[in-house]
Amino acid sequence: MTTPPATGNNKINPVVFYTSAGLILLFALTTILYSDLSAAWILKTVNWVSATFGWYYMLAAVIYMVFVVYIAASRYGSIKLGPEQSKPEFSLSSWAAMLFAAGIGIDLMFFSVAEPVTQYMQPPQGAGETIEAARQSMVWTLFHYGITGWSMYALMGIALGYFSYRYNLPLTIRSALYPIFGKRVNGAIGHTVDIAAVIGTIFGIATTLGIGVVQLNYGLNVLFHVPDSLAAKAALIVLSVVIATISVTSGVDKGIRLLSELNVLLALGLIIFVLCVGDTSFLLNAIVLNIGDYVNRFMGMALDTFAFDRPTQWMNNWTLFFWAWWVAWSPFVGLFLARISRGRTIREFVLGTLIIPFTFTLLWLSVFGNASLYEIIHGDHAFAQEVLAHPERGFYSLLAHYPGFTFSASVATITGLLFYVTSADSGSLVLGNFTTRLKDINSDSPNWVRIFWSVTIGVLTLGMLMTNGISALQNTTVIMGLPFSFVIFFVMAGLFKSLRVEDFRRASASRDTAPYLANANDRLSWKKRLTRLMTYPGSRYTEQMMDTICYPAMQDVAKELEVRGANVELQRLPPEEEGGLGHLSLMVNLGEEQNFLYEIWPQKYAIPGFTYRARSGKSTYYRLETFLVEGSQGNDLIGYSKEQVIIDMLDQYERHLNFIHLHREAPGNHINFPNM
Repeated sequence: MTTPPATGNNKINPVVFYTSAGLILLFALTTILYSDLSAAWILKTVNWVSATFGWYYMLAAVIYMVFVVYIAASRYGSIKLGPEQSKPEFSLSSWAAMLFAAGIGIDLMFFSVAEPVTQYMQPPQGAGETIEAARQSMVWTLFHYGITGWSMYALMGIALGYFSYRYNLPLTIRSALYPIFGKRVNGAIGHTVDIAAVIGTIFGIATTLGIGVVQLNYGLNVLFHVPDSLAAKAALIVLSVVIATISVTSGVDKGIRLLSELNVLLALGLIIFVLCVGDTSFLLNAIVLNIGDYVNRFMGMALDTFAFDRPTQWMNNWTLFFWAWWVAWSPFVGLFLARISRGRTIREFVLGTLIIPFTFTLLWLSVFGNASLYEIIHGDHAFAQEVLAHPERGFYSLLAHYPGFTFSASVATITGLLFYVTSADSGSLVLGNFTTRLKDINSDSPNWVRIFWSVTIGVLTLGMLMTNGISALQNTTVIMGLPFSFVIFFVMAGLFKSLRVEDFRRASASRDTAPYLANANDRLSWKKRLTRLMTYPGSRYTEQMMDTICYPAMQDVAKELEVRGANVELQRLPPEEEGGLGHLSLMVNLGEEQNFLYEIWPQKYAIPGFTYRARSGKSTYYRLETFLVEGSQGNDLIGYSKEQVIIDMLDQYERHLNFIHLHREAPGNHINFPNM
C-alpha cells in the first residue's frame, strides 16, 4: 500500500530551526572572535564533564549495545521496519554495499595511523613500546571503532525506521518519543529533543570535517606545496560549502551514489596496496591476532573507567571523545541506515549494521595500524615522533615508506576529498530535514534551508579550528554529545514500549472471533472455492467487484455503526497513478485510542506462467487485499459475497477492540498512538 501524499509544502519548524541555528551560530562566532577565551572555557567544561559523567558515558554505551542485541535476538526481531507487506527496496548485495560504504569516512584515514601509534608510544596503562603495548594499541583502536559505536547507529536506525515507515510519523527524533509523551511531542518536549539532535549532529559533523580539513591540507602540501596554514584550511572549508551547496540543491542522487561507489573502490585499492607491498605475512597474522584480542578483551574494556588510576587526559581524548562522537553522529547515520533498510526485519537490520561496516573498518584499521607499528618496531622512531606531534601527517608518512608514493598519496587525497565532500553534502541535507516540517517522509527540506546548514557547518568548523584545532573539536564533541545521550534513553523506552504493543496486536489477531456465517449456504462451496483459487482477474472485474460488492458492504457497516453512535468516515479514494485503481477506506474514530482502519486495495501482480490468462497473453492480475494500520493482512477478497466482506470487516474490528482491551489491561503499557 502506498500512503497518499500529504498536502501542503515543506516548511521549517520555526522553534527548532531558529533556536538551534541561533545557538550554533552564537557559539561559532564566539569561538572566532574570542578564540583564547573559548579554548579555556571548552577545556574547563570538558574536564568537568569527564569527572562528572565519565562513568555515565561508559555505562550508557554498554546499555545501548545490550539493548540493540536484545531487541534483535528477541521475538521483536521479526518485526519489520515498515508495514507487514513491505519488501526491501534494495537487494541483499546492494544493501550490503551501502552498509559497507557507511563504514568509511575521512576520520578513518586520520585515526588508522594516529591512534595505534599514539597508544603504542603512550598507552593509558603500562609501559610503551612493548609487545603488550602493540597488542593493546590495536585493540583500543578497534574498540573505539567497533560494535559499541555501531550499536548506537543501529538503535537510532531502528527507531527512525520503525516509527516513520510503520506508523507514518515524521522522520525526526521526536517520533520515537510518542509512545511516552503522546501528543506533547508536538510541543516543547519534541522541540527540545530535536534541538538536542541538531546540535549534537552538527558538532559531530564539524569534528569530522575539521579532521578532514587538517588531513587534506597536509596532503595537498605534500603533493602540490599548498601552504599548511589556517588560510588554506579556510579555503578548503569554503570549497566544501560550495560543492555541498551545489549537490544538495541539484538533486543529483545518481552522481552522489557513483561518488560513494568510487570511494569504496579507492579505499579497497589502498588496503590491497599496503597489504601487498608491506610485509604481507606479518599483516595477515596481525589481523587474526587483532580479532582474537578484540573478542577476548572486549567486556573488560567496555566498562573500564580506570577508577584507581584515571588517565583523565587520555579518557577525554580517546574513549569519551569517541563515545560522544558516535552519539552525535547517531541521528545522522541512523537516518541513512533507516532509509536504505525499509522492509527489512529488525533482526536483519541489526545483524547487517553490526557486522558489515565493522568488517571493513576492522580490515582497514588492522592493515594501516599494524603497518605503522611494523615500521616503528623495526627502528623508525622518527616516524613515531612525527605522528605524535602531527597526527594528520601519519597516513601520508606511512605511504612514504612504500614505492610509488606520489601515486598512492594522490589516491589517498582524492579518496579523502570525496569522503569530505559527501559528508558535508549529506550533513546539510539531514540537518535541513531535522529542522523542517516535511509534508511526507519521502520529502526533503527546501533548498535555502540546506544551503543555510551547509554554510553553518563551514562556519562552525572554521571556528573550532581557530580556537585550538583538533583538540577543540574533540573536547566540544564530548560536551555537546552529552545532552543527546540522555535523549537516546527516552528513544529506547519509547521503542520498547511500542514493540510490546505488537505483542498485544498479535495476540488479538490470533483469537477466534466468529469467522463464519451461521447459515452454511452462505459459505463458499468447494467448487466456488476452487473457481476462486483459479481466478486471476483483470482491472475491469476487480473494479466491478469493488463497485458492486465491497463498497456496498462497507456502506452497510458504516451506516450501522453510525446508528449505534460511532463516528465513521467512509471514503472512495481515486487512483494514485494514471491507469491505476482507487481504493476504499473505512475509519472508525475511537477517540483517545488508536482508530480502527479498514481499507481495500487492489494490488497488481504478475500472472503465473501456468495460468490460462498467461497463455492468452495477459501479464498481470489483481488481488483485493485488506489493509489495517499495520499494513496488508495478506488475504484476497476476490470472489467474496457482500456478506462475507462484511464478516471480514467485523472480524477485523472485533480483533482491534480486543487489541485495545489487552493493551489497556497491561499495567503501564497504555499508548495513545497518533491517529492518521
